[in-house]
Amino acid sequence: MAMATTATAASITSVTLEVADPDAARHFYTAFGVNTRIRLRASEAHSTGFRGFTLALTVSQPATVDSFIGAAVDAGAAVLKPAAKSLWGYGGVVQAPDGTIWKIATSAKKDTGPPTREIDEIVLLLAVEDVRAGKQFYVGRGLTVAKSFGGKYAEFASGESSPVRLALYRRRGRAKDLGVPAEGTGSHRIVLGGTAGPFVDPDEFAWEAATSLAPQPSTASALS
Repeated sequence: MAMATTATAASITSVTLEVADPDAARHFYTAFGVNTRIRLRASEAHSTGFRGFTLALTVSQPATVDSFIGAAVDAGAAVLKPAAKSLWGYGGVVQAPDGTIWKIATSAKKDTGPPTREIDEIVLLLAVEDVRAGKQFYVGRGLTVAKSFGGKYAEFASGESSPVRLALYRRRGRAKDLGVPAEGTGSHRIVLGGTAGPFVDPDEFAWEAATSLAPQPSTASALS
């Protein structure tokens, strides 16, 4: 009689940003403070407008939001949305010199201490045309849904070794939240590594097998 086995849910294991100048990008992300969470790879792929994704830092308090935004601007980032209070907390949006958009936010509205450089969580939000279809696709690849709000938002459970949490958001809604036009063409300039890869999702986000993403001295920094 065959023994039952427990399946392990698929998860994201790495995030690789494709950049024109890896050395310059490495300098920026080290100054910004996320260099241990991402990888870099040289690429000249054509890309214009909104690339269809955002990386969001969740931190503990407004002073820490300001600290990260200040570091990013000092290293060359452009401010897309200045940090400000909102119904849900406090946050702002910057665009790195390589074009990647980062949102830094906290649910807290008051500081409880001096600013830190600690990150509670990084969420990779893929801006997709159809959240329900995207969710169904990823469930079919072995990912587990952690939160879902109809056709607006879906979030997946992450493994202990996952550098980021993966979520889906409607493209136009996400672009509006970031303060950028929703239109964009060409490469997303991001590659995801995961235990379910390789594949390309319905919105043309590419995944590679986790074992294929070991950092290479010539193309990737030791950012993993």
